[in-house]
Amino acid sequence: MTGAGPSDLHIDCETCVMRETDACRHCVVMAIVNPPKGAIVFDAAEERAIRAMATAGLLPLVRYRPGSEAV
Repeated sequence: MTGAGPSDLHIDCETCVMRETDACRHCVVMAIVNPPKGAIVFDAAEERAIRAMATAGLLPLVRYRPGSEAV
């Protein structure tokens, strides 16, 4: 996904401190796609939809936690 705006959710698995942990295997990113090469970006509407589905138990939570390398 491209065109990241200031309110978009930017997930880069390469910089996530949860990478290759049990939390990683149960992250919404893994439910949608295999670990991406580079970042994926959800716009505000997509993020709200993902959070609503996670709250309803239809998707796992976003478990992304940026590490010190994240910009």
